[in-house]
Amino acid sequence: MSLLEVRDLTVRYGAVQAVNGVSLEVEAGECVTVLGANGAGKTSTLKALAGLMRPAAGEVLFDGRAVTGHPAHRLARMGVTLVPEGRQVFGPLTIRENLELGGFVQTADHTRRTLEQVLGVFPQLAPRLDSLAGNLSGGEQQMLAVGRALMSQPRLLMLDEPSLGLAPLVTGRIFEVVSEIAASGIAVLLVEQNVHRALQIAQRGYVLELGRVVLQGSSTALLADDHVRLAYLGHGMGEGE
Repeated sequence: MSLLEVRDLTVRYGAVQAVNGVSLEVEAGECVTVLGANGAGKTSTLKALAGLMRPAAGEVLFDGRAVTGHPAHRLARMGVTLVPEGRQVFGPLTIRENLELGGFVQTADHTRRTLEQVLGVFPQLAPRLDSLAGNLSGGEQQMLAVGRALMSQPRLLMLDEPSLGLAPLVTGRIFEVVSEIAASGIAVLLVEQNVHRALQIAQRGYVLELGRVVLQGSSTALLADDHVRLAYLGHGMGEGE
């Protein structure tokens, strides 16, 4: 049984249908990526799965339980966490306060222990715990956003464009952390503009176009697929790397 199972998910913004019958699965401890151009429905899918939008149709199962339409706070208590696009840290609050907010589903003792673990992942944040989050660089804010999500000790971590707008060196560190998270046994559902890097760390992937899944398969198969290579990797059909 999959940890996450999505069946025929439909998401609408008024009369506009952003997601049209998407089905996907994520196994426990697996890293799965969702690829597609801007407007393909990737972010809308994640928002619906995180409880930030109510699906117009379809079914979402988490650990075998129907959770379609559950609000975000309820899903967070079940172990479903989203790192949103654009980081969205609380700028007027300190780094410590941002992280502690991420642990709202845990006891105080548990939060303290988890904070130590998160600072072990992102040691750059440790000496600046009492600094305002709004004063951090973009890369540091992304680290904080991921750390805040980890504070809830998720079973499924969803990330929406974690490398967007970051310098290559910082991007590399973010992907290292995502790989480490997946290797630790936490399931990861990754939406990422850097298709090559996403397929390097994910076991499987889905390609969305106009709100529909048009391709799915192992990362190896998708990297070799002519459509993926031409549309998302900048390689012509039949060309080498």
